[in-house]
Amino acid sequence: MYIHELELNTYRNYERCHLQFSDRLNLCVGKNAQGKTNLIEAIYVLAFGKSHRTSKDKELIYWDEEFAKIKGEIIRKNRDYTHEIILFSKGKKAKIDDIEQEKLSQYIGNFNVVIFAPEDLNIVKGNPQTRRRFLDMELGQISKSYLFHLSDFQRLLQQRNAFLKENRMNPGQDLLFFQIITEQFIDKCVEITYLREQFITRLNVIAEKIHAKMTADKEGIQLKYTPSIRVSEIENKSKIKEDYTEFFQTIKEKELKRGLTLFGIHRDDFLILIDKKNVQAFGSQGQQRTASLSIKLAELEFILQETGEYPVLLLDDVLSELDENRQHDLLQMVKNKVQTFVTTTSLKGIRKEIIQDAVVFHIEKAKVEIKN
Repeated sequence: MYIHELELNTYRNYERCHLQFSDRLNLCVGKNAQGKTNLIEAIYVLAFGKSHRTSKDKELIYWDEEFAKIKGEIIRKNRDYTHEIILFSKGKKAKIDDIEQEKLSQYIGNFNVVIFAPEDLNIVKGNPQTRRRFLDMELGQISKSYLFHLSDFQRLLQQRNAFLKENRMNPGQDLLFFQIITEQFIDKCVEITYLREQFITRLNVIAEKIHAKMTADKEGIQLKYTPSIRVSEIENKSKIKEDYTEFFQTIKEKELKRGLTLFGIHRDDFLILIDKKNVQAFGSQGQQRTASLSIKLAELEFILQETGEYPVLLLDDVLSELDENRQHDLLQMVKNKVQTFVTTTSLKGIRKEIIQDAVVFHIEKAKVEIKN
């Protein structure tokens, strides 16, 4: 899978732009604030329908324009597909081959992308919310079932919290309604817990091999899913439901008193261990970077297993976060099998044999020039 062409209209600082890419390595070079990251972001938005940098679509629209449009020619399993996202200040349209998709969930997953940016180091050293977002984004693009359950869960969580808040202010609300939405809430927690556990288990197997290779077998990595509710048999849906049901019954009065849903998949996390020690708390900066890199590379292999094709890899300003050896190892591992986009302020530090195999785009004030 790769993106052959990209067309931008009134997107960020790009008024008009039409580019063709290599199906292997693309280096985007330029000073800061020229449009390198905006180009990478546009490819991400084309895949997910939203930015990884902002939740406000209005910020993606060129100054004083009414909309932004991103259009790309995607090659998937030797067939051409046209993907298009049109962003308005309120709302958006997503099209595949000029057919508008009724829901964004129908659109997501048809063009797979993995991004690695400096903020992705927070997967290792950041808060649980960052790791949950990672789970949702990666599972969402390969599992329609996960997106469906997650959407339902978010709706039920809002309903449940609204009831609990209202009951706290005005006690005596209909507890039968609360019981019904709690049962539905638990059902969604069960499905999402199960899918997340399966994902982390499989990702762990891949990450272990990659991490061992990157550290010359000197370190071992382990990913371990940690639900907010203790589950005795996490691979057994029936047992998960029993545990959830029993737990929510025991905290019912506490939730009614607090006016808030206290537990659920919206409070889950996963641990990243290096030689059985939590790398977030005890790992060096180098270990944290290597761990996050191993996880990102494991994503590529996981998506290959699920879809039969590698996704597109976006490396946004991460080379500066890695030493020269890690830079070289990363680019060597992906350059001949994954379409990769790299943003950097300079080619300095990138080895000559890597540059020779790449297409180099020089970007200045949103103007792109190919130089090889």
